[in-house]
Amino acid sequence: MRKIVVIGGGPSGLFFALMARRRLGVDVEVYEQNPRDATFGFGVILAEGGHGAFRDADPEAADAMAAASRMTRDRILSLDGESVEIEGGPWGGAIARIALLNVLQEICERRGVRVTYGERIENPDRFDADLIVGADGVNSVVRRGYEGQFGASSWTLKNRMAWYGTTCHYDKPILSFQRTGKGNFWAVGYSHSDSQSTFVAECDADAWQRSGLCRMTMEERRGFAEGIFARELAGHPLLSNRSDWSSLPVMRCAQWSVGHRVLIGDARCSPHPSIGSGTRIAMEDAIALIRALEAHRHDVPSALAEFQRQHLPQSNKLVLAMEKSFQWYEDVGDKLCSQDVVELAFDYMTRTGRLSESRLRAEYPEFMAQYGSRWEQWRHGREVLNS
Repeated sequence: MRKIVVIGGGPSGLFFALMARRRLGVDVEVYEQNPRDATFGFGVILAEGGHGAFRDADPEAADAMAAASRMTRDRILSLDGESVEIEGGPWGGAIARIALLNVLQEICERRGVRVTYGERIENPDRFDADLIVGADGVNSVVRRGYEGQFGASSWTLKNRMAWYGTTCHYDKPILSFQRTGKGNFWAVGYSHSDSQSTFVAECDADAWQRSGLCRMTMEERRGFAEGIFARELAGHPLLSNRSDWSSLPVMRCAQWSVGHRVLIGDARCSPHPSIGSGTRIAMEDAIALIRALEAHRHDVPSALAEFQRQHLPQSNKLVLAMEKSFQWYEDVGDKLCSQDVVELAFDYMTRTGRLSESRLRAEYPEFMAQYGSRWEQWRHGREVLNS
């Protein structure tokens, strides 16, 4: 193998490129349609488990990402202004998306990866390369030309979401739910730098219509959100970067490669921010693909088959957790009507099915020490409701 072309200069594409240059020793070219200094959205979370995998794959990149991140752990969950603190759980690194891109861009340049910005590739097949890596997001042009062969399927979620920023600082991440006369709203806020935080505002389909958000301009929606979340913003404004309210698509591919073309990250499997692992899933795709290529340096078809075969079980675990999580949010209205803030916290923490009672008590000892007496009552109520 002599040359790899990567379409898409986001985190997964750049991380794959810098690893490929060092570990495979081949020529690597990356094509990104946006300018170098452009990014959409604000901060992302790289979970503790992801940092360990990144360090095993590329210590230099992992250390640089960690140095640019703010480590967070506890969070505050509230319902109509009544709050509980959820202490414990895994650490996460909150990092501005532009800072993450800058870290990866600089390492790519030092290693001799050629990155071309501001060029949209409409026909990836025009490149004379041994491997074409589609790291170009949900609207992937690499996937688009072979939708049927990739076994692509998609649907759209009902809830609406807007990815804002704010100058409000959060010592601990917040998750705030509000039941209003105009419907159900909720928001996630976490600081990703000394001066800025990410603020993701959401509502269900009913609130989208009843509140009139569906008829507002983008700027009117930002103002409406500032009013709904005035308590959480504490007088600070919401910052917009193409931050309009939208329903997220869900896209999956049954086949990860077609010929010498392979998909990673959002091009293969669309993310959802509710478990904070979209960027991690994408970058772990890159790691798995590198390992498969290392094992089959002179046989790209075998490497791509190995990539899917070996990585599918781990990928499926995270994807299943993500799908359970976004379905929990899709149905959150019923939960808000029937639970108080402690019960909602239990429901939220166990929404993916990955946290048993023993893990809850081990990983969240202070929270369970304070509220554990209500656990059995809540669990029994859930069992009766589901019977």
